[in-house]
Amino acid sequence: MLYRGATLLDGTGAPARTATTIVVDGERIAAVVPDGELPDGLPVDAVTVDLDGRHVIPGLIDSHQHLATPPDRPLAESWLRRQVYGGVTAIRDMADDLRHVGDLARGTRVGEIPGPDIHYAALMAGPGFFDDPRTWQVSQGETPGTVPWMQAITDETDLPLAVALARGTHATAIKVYADLDGATVAAITAEAHRQGIQVWAHAAVFPACPGEVVAAGVNAVSHVTLLAHEAVDATAPSASYKNKAPIDYERLAGEEHPRLTALFAAMRERGTVLDATAGLWHWLEGEADTPEARAKARADSELAATLTAQAHLAGVEISAGTDYETAAEHPYPALYDEMAFLVRRCGIPVEQVIRCATVVGARSMGAEAQMGTVEAGKLANFVVLDRDPLADIDNLRSVGCVVKRGRRHERSDYRTGQDTKGQDTKGQVDR
Repeated sequence: MLYRGATLLDGTGAPARTATTIVVDGERIAAVVPDGELPDGLPVDAVTVDLDGRHVIPGLIDSHQHLATPPDRPLAESWLRRQVYGGVTAIRDMADDLRHVGDLARGTRVGEIPGPDIHYAALMAGPGFFDDPRTWQVSQGETPGTVPWMQAITDETDLPLAVALARGTHATAIKVYADLDGATVAAITAEAHRQGIQVWAHAAVFPACPGEVVAAGVNAVSHVTLLAHEAVDATAPSASYKNKAPIDYERLAGEEHPRLTALFAAMRERGTVLDATAGLWHWLEGEADTPEARAKARADSELAATLTAQAHLAGVEISAGTDYETAAEHPYPALYDEMAFLVRRCGIPVEQVIRCATVVGARSMGAEAQMGTVEAGKLANFVVLDRDPLADIDNLRSVGCVVKRGRRHERSDYRTGQDTKGQDTKGQVDR
């Protein structure tokens, strides 16, 4: 197929190109060329789609989702459908019931169900975490902490075996969650990398502080507000996921803390991706049912905006992740709200935010060789927009069609709220 007449923002950092043709062969991009320079040897029956100057960007990537906490197949399929028809061609699932997620990943990969590609993690945490009710939701029929996708780690754990069990779920990464010290995080990371998979971690794992997590060599850290714990002056050695030291919101609202300056420099040097989930707390403020909960969410939202802006200015690579999904009646997925938050509250330019949701999103899950830009050899994942996204971030909501692995998904074929069971989305947030 030839997608001709595109105004292409290819994601490489190059300026937008007009009058461009994208040649798609199967699930891959065969060539990206000026309209008048089509490659030789094209089949005579090649289908041409005239885009008439419409804007094309790489397929979007949500780097923080949960599809199965608890498992709900109709709801998950409805989310996946909305994502792919809304321009999201890949997601990073940050630990769930992988018996469920693995089948969804297979279905979207081979085209049985419409949806983005799913790259997912198996979770590791200290034993104290596994009385959390979410661990039971995702381990039904088994014991949390003892299954390959949800393992309790102690000093006695055989880490090579534990990582191998996680790999057996076809996970892209180990997610390091809570109640582990810095030495254990480093040991898990070293073994996972030895066995060829990534490590994604909460930005603070308690008692491991953000600096220890980054120094361990993890590939990506999640939740920008957790970085604030690097600036806590005296974290008790017994600090845990459930017993976090208080954050000085007023202090962090001013000048950048020197410990955070050093942390951002370390992240930049190591190439650690920050999955900021910056807009999560703004959403939680709207979901709060008490004045106290609203005030707490509002304070966290301000902190998220401040720290994300500081990290961006320091050169940290920021991906666009959500950790929640909007209600069924919303026409577009939550990723659009996250991207708008990054622009309007964090002061990141639109073109950089698109990069957060494409190139950096791909990097956050080790998939930059396959996706994130519109280039020959990569997967044919791109979005056709009726309006210029660089003029206004809200123009991303002008999707005409989405191409995912070469398959077209016409926006006009999408209907809001299809096949959901109406499950409350609060239960999936992993902060």
